[in-house]
Amino acid sequence: MPGARFTPCDPWRELRTARLRLKHVLKGDGRLGHDLDPQDRAPQDACGVFGVWASGEEVSKLTYYGLYALQHRGQESAGIAVSEGHRILVYKDMGLVAQVFDESVLSTLRGHIAIGHCRYSTTGSSVWENAQPTLSSTEEGGLALAHNGNLINTAELAARLAPGSIKATSDTEVLTALLAQDRDRSVEDAAASLLPQVKGAYSLVFMDEKTLYAARDPQGIRPMVLGRLEQGWVVASETAALDIVGAAFVREIEPGEMLTIDERGVRSRRFAPADPKGCLFEYVYLARPDTTIAGRGVQATRVEVGRRLAREHPVEADLVIPTPESGTPAAIGYAEASGIPYGQGLVKNSYVGRTFIQPSQTIRQLGIRLKLNPLREVIAGKRLVVVDDSIVRGNTQRAIVRMLREAGATEVHVRISSPPVAWPCFYGIDFATRAELIAGSLSVEEIRASLGADSLGYISLDELTAATTIPAGRLCRACFDGSYPIPVEDDSLGKYLLEEVDA
Repeated sequence: MPGARFTPCDPWRELRTARLRLKHVLKGDGRLGHDLDPQDRAPQDACGVFGVWASGEEVSKLTYYGLYALQHRGQESAGIAVSEGHRILVYKDMGLVAQVFDESVLSTLRGHIAIGHCRYSTTGSSVWENAQPTLSSTEEGGLALAHNGNLINTAELAARLAPGSIKATSDTEVLTALLAQDRDRSVEDAAASLLPQVKGAYSLVFMDEKTLYAARDPQGIRPMVLGRLEQGWVVASETAALDIVGAAFVREIEPGEMLTIDERGVRSRRFAPADPKGCLFEYVYLARPDTTIAGRGVQATRVEVGRRLAREHPVEADLVIPTPESGTPAAIGYAEASGIPYGQGLVKNSYVGRTFIQPSQTIRQLGIRLKLNPLREVIAGKRLVVVDDSIVRGNTQRAIVRMLREAGATEVHVRISSPPVAWPCFYGIDFATRAELIAGSLSVEEIRASLGADSLGYISLDELTAATTIPAGRLCRACFDGSYPIPVEDDSLGKYLLEEVDA
C-alpha cells in the first residue's frame, strides 16, 4: 500500500487525496493489523521519535534504522520527513517500520535533515490520518513534527484553532497547527512561546526546511537523548537508537529544554524551569534493556529489581523462569539472590506480536499459546517461580499459570518486578481505565486467587525506586501510587476526545 508524500507548496491537496484513497482501501476503522487479543496486550508506550541533521549522510536510512531500534515503542504506523533545504517530503503509512519502508522509498527521501516516528496511539484512533510526522504550512514554508507522550490539555489547545483547520484527531496535529499558525515569529520563537502553555508529556522532534529542533516537557516524563555523528547530530527517544546508527551519546536533553540544530551546530534554549519527573515504568517495561537512562543501564536496573524482589518475597522452589522476554532480567536477579536455579521454561514465538490474519475461533481459545509455549521436560514435576514485569488486567498471567500446571508444574509462584498497577497513565502509556486494571479493585490475595497461583508477590514501590538509584521526588510513579505530577482535569481525558468533539 503506498504511503503519502507531501510538499509545503500545497500539502493539504495531497493530504486530502491520500485520505480519500486510503479510506477506500482500509475501510472500517482503518486498522491494518490487530493485537491477537486486545484484552490481553501488554502496556504500550505512545511512540518513538528520531531526528538527524547530517551532511554527507543518507539521513532517511539513518532514520529508518533509528526507528527500527525504537520499534518496541510503537507498532501501529511509521513515518519519515526529510528536507534537502528547500522543501519537506513526508512518507508515512500504517504498519511496522519494515513494512512501511523499502529501498526504493528511502531512495526518494533525500536531504540532510530528517525526523521519524513509530506510533502507538494514546490520543486519536490508529488510522492513517493520525500517523506521524505531521505536516503543516508556515509563513515561510513547511513544518513537520513527531511526538512521544500525551498531552492533558488537548481540548484547551484545540479551541485556539479555527474550526476545520485540522483534519486528524491527535494531540500532535494540534501542536503542529498551533506552531504553524504563529505567522509573526520564527519556528524557534513560536515553539518557545507555545510550549510553556502545553501540559502533559512531550518529547518532540520537528523541522522546517533548514533546521532540526528537539524539545522535552518540563517534567521530562518521556526520555530523550542527544548524540553526535562524525558530520552531524542525532536526537532520539533512547540511547539504543544512537547505537544502531553509530552516534556517540552526548547527553540527555534536559526537561524544559529546546535544541536547535543546523549548520552552525547545536544551540540550547530553556523555555521552562526543569521539574524532573521521569517515568518509573520506563525502567520496568518500556525502554529497551540496552538503553541507558540517567546514567544507568536499564538491564542493570531490572536485574537489581529481581534481587530485591527475591529478598522481599522468598519462596522454596526448584526453578526460576521468566515470562519471555519482559521478565528475563528480573528473573536472572531473582535466581541470583535466592540461589534457586534459573531456567527457560517458556518459549516465545518471536514472530507473533502483531498479525495481519485474525486467528480462528479455535486458535483464539488457545490464547497465549500463539505467543508462548511451555517446555514440558523442564517444567514437569517442578516447583516454579515465574517472574514477569507487571500485571495489568491479569489475562496473560492467568493463562500462563494454567499452561504451566497443564505441563506438569507442581507449584506455580508468581513474582512481579513492579508494584500493582492500580492507576491509569495520562502521560503516554496506554493503560486501561482504573476499572479495567485488576489491581484497581482487587487485593493482592484476590489477584492471586484470580490467577490460580500458589503465591503472588509484587516488589514494593520503595524497593523498585531504590533499584533505579533516582530519588523518588524525581520520578513519576502515578500508575503505582495515584500521585500525578501534572494535575489532570477529568474533562480533558479520553483517547478519542477530538473525534468525540467532531461527532
